[in-house]
Amino acid sequence: MDAIAALQSRRSIRTFRPEPVPRELIEKIIDCARLSPTARNAQPWEFVVVTEEQSRRGIADLTDFGRFIAEAPVCVAVFCRDCKYYIEDGSAATMSILLAAHALGLAACWVAGDKKHYAREVGSLLGAPDDMKLVALIPIGYSDMAPKPRKRSLEDVLHWEKF
Repeated sequence: MDAIAALQSRRSIRTFRPEPVPRELIEKIIDCARLSPTARNAQPWEFVVVTEEQSRRGIADLTDFGRFIAEAPVCVAVFCRDCKYYIEDGSAATMSILLAAHALGLAACWVAGDKKHYAREVGSLLGAPDDMKLVALIPIGYSDMAPKPRKRSLEDVLHWEKF
């Protein structure tokens, strides 16, 4: 799948089939994430891949809008060292994960981490050092639903020269 096709067809999926995702696909996805753009080449990110059901359920139970994490065979927690541009760098890595998963035939969804009440608890659950910030949780698996397009049209969002 080329980059434009991936960008145009990717959707957030919250329903997954139970079949496991091969380790080599997850490693390929994380390899793409580590190559993401980063301010001043800080590369502040670390990625925790969670496949154990009990741990995924524990994460899901902490969230307010991520209960479906428990049903995905994989959840990737994106952490960044607390630095000036951690949210931008972590968000770029998160988007790379979403696009790489889609390009490999997998489904995923961005679940908020930064500024959420559960961020520190998830970090503790996963053994993250205190200086790491949870940017995102990304459940990944094989889709069990057909997504409906829900994006605003180009005409609704594009402005030339001024707003």
